[in-house]
Amino acid sequence: MAFSLRTIGKISTNQGQHCLRIDREYLGALQGLEGFSHIQVIWWFDGCDTAEERAKTTETKPYVHGPDQIGVFAMRSPSRPNPIALSCAEVTYMDAANGIVGLAYIDANEGSPLLDLKPYTPSLDRVENPRVPQWCAHWPKNCESSGDFDWGSEFTF
Repeated sequence: MAFSLRTIGKISTNQGQHCLRIDREYLGALQGLEGFSHIQVIWWFDGCDTAEERAKTTETKPYVHGPDQIGVFAMRSPSRPNPIALSCAEVTYMDAANGIVGLAYIDANEGSPLLDLKPYTPSLDRVENPRVPQWCAHWPKNCESSGDFDWGSEFTF
């Protein structure tokens, strides 16, 4: 089965300012998004799109408290068969006329290709009591708390 992806814009992270720059042809797709506080941003890990990175199915001890070996489907590593990323982000402002969606933060690089946006809706996206493995149970329980968490002490790379 053949299919193709189209980028809808780029992610900008210049000087600590995070925003999405939507291509002009997709400006109409922003209609109605202004009422949502958070969005799901689907983007391409373009810095990791190599044959070697796409061939990885496991990582060796990427987390300090994690298992010695872990599959890429059990983590958010950019090394995976298809380097697709998903980030939940808080919307700080919208300039729909110019295709700019301001974000509090996104864990992407400057210029990363933007694939899609979806509104965050608690009825579909929020899990009341999620389970996680013991090795990561101490991680923040929400994205608002994640910004203050010492993520650097969690990774071995």
